[in-house]
Amino acid sequence: MPRSSRLGPEERAAGWRSLADADIDVLVIGGGVTGAGVALDAATRGLRVVLVEQRDLASGTSSRSSKLFHGGLRYLEQMNFSLVREALRERELMLTRIAPHLVRPVSFLYPLQHRVWERPYVTAGLTLYDTMGGARSLPRHRQLTRTGALRLAPGLRRDALAGGLLYYDAQADDARHTMMLARTAASYGATVLPSVKVTGLTRAGERIVGATVTDVETGEEQTLSSRVVINCAGVWTDEIQTLAGGRGRFNVRASKGVHIVVPRDRINSETGMILRTEKSVLFVIPWGTHWIVGTTDTDWELDRAHPAASRADIDYILDHVNTVLAKPLTHDDIEGVYAGLRPLLSGESEATSSLSREHAVARPQPGLISIAGGKYTTYRVMAADAVDAALVDLPSGVGACVTDQIPLVGAQGYQALSNQTDRLARERHLPTWRITHLLERYGSLLDEVLELADGDASLLEPLPGAEEYLKVELVYAATHEGALHLDDLLARRTRISIEAHDRGVACADDAARLVAPILGWDDERVADEVAAYRARVAAERESQVEPDDLAANAERLAAPDIRARAVGRALD
Repeated sequence: MPRSSRLGPEERAAGWRSLADADIDVLVIGGGVTGAGVALDAATRGLRVVLVEQRDLASGTSSRSSKLFHGGLRYLEQMNFSLVREALRERELMLTRIAPHLVRPVSFLYPLQHRVWERPYVTAGLTLYDTMGGARSLPRHRQLTRTGALRLAPGLRRDALAGGLLYYDAQADDARHTMMLARTAASYGATVLPSVKVTGLTRAGERIVGATVTDVETGEEQTLSSRVVINCAGVWTDEIQTLAGGRGRFNVRASKGVHIVVPRDRINSETGMILRTEKSVLFVIPWGTHWIVGTTDTDWELDRAHPAASRADIDYILDHVNTVLAKPLTHDDIEGVYAGLRPLLSGESEATSSLSREHAVARPQPGLISIAGGKYTTYRVMAADAVDAALVDLPSGVGACVTDQIPLVGAQGYQALSNQTDRLARERHLPTWRITHLLERYGSLLDEVLELADGDASLLEPLPGAEEYLKVELVYAATHEGALHLDDLLARRTRISIEAHDRGVACADDAARLVAPILGWDDERVADEVAAYRARVAAERESQVEPDDLAANAERLAAPDIRARAVGRALD
């Protein structure tokens, strides 16, 4: 039977202490979706696994994607059929078996602009898209006249389309999915440690035999031994390879993707949309009471921990989406902005928009595996390939990958609970929409969340300043989901930092005080966390009015990194 999946302060402390004399098979570096996937894959093969992440789970690329589980319609045009087929199979697994509580269908309108040739061309592509992945639970695409398309999306300009097609994909909250993936790995015995940084790799000759790690929260250091180290550091892949003292088999380039978030009422549509641009495509994605619009695709060589969106990035998105909207979006409509970095496999001089989204696995030295590239949707396949490559450094008899059979925590029993929302709402004196919202975030862990309010009914009240969330959700993030800082709570366990018009400034103090007893914060620490979060928001706002990447990066870096402050506190 799986163990507890809880990632609270006590579990983290126990996990750190256990490293002193642990017999580790696989040390995973990086707590994004690939690292969490590798940890689950290795743990479910019976291996002793430790995952370390220098910041928060999903704090890099894996919280800043387009939040889609999709085959990648545009890759059909690039004739990359194998990537699309693989991604569509993974999408179906997520929808039906692995994460039905986190991954759900979403429809997209493809507006046609050319009367003669475009409809048969797009129809051929969508027919392939409907059939390539094998069994599917989503509806097939359908044809729309201009009138039919405008009935679904009245907010479009009538002269912006000659007709349309409607097709289906899937979406998920990427940060929550990654965190639940890491919790599932923990439930199968993996030790999951956010805020633990690898500061060196240890060698025996040319073989990598372990690592030196530092607890970012306390400054403590340990050296641990591991039969194999798997580098899942994403855009930091090359830095980890440098620590190994050798040369990697591939280089990773960072491509910046920016998205904006606007209120749902700013675009009158019952469906998402996909728009062609001169470089790629632009998505308009339903997101609760909001829309996510993006993305860009530009080279980024500046700070990788905190990529900044510039005015030019935001203008690009607004200019392109406004070509089809009857009521154009303005800067004043924007509630949130986020920028993420795609780790793309690099050749010599290609533009990032043309680099491959396929992944690569290498064993540059005995005892070290590196994996990079790929796309969020195919994380499970990437993880399996990485662990397979590590088998040469592990004892014989390790089994094959079984993660296609492993539901994430919260998946089992989710459908049954979904049929009981009215009863659950009555029992907890909550509106039905609240229960639905909670089920889509926690699945069958819902009871575990609500039980925290059994002794304090006030925890079932909305969080002031971010009323879409209940206070108990912030508490649960600290007790069970590995959150260690206010930024973790507002940017990843919830998405308040991109959904609230003030980006979470108003609720920051209340949120910090809710978790202070759990995380051991005194009044001074609460004030420090709130000040650091507000400084982050101010710096992001300043960066987003700067004309270019260089100026935007400088403004963003004006805000202190809260985990760097943690190190300072630990060393005082």
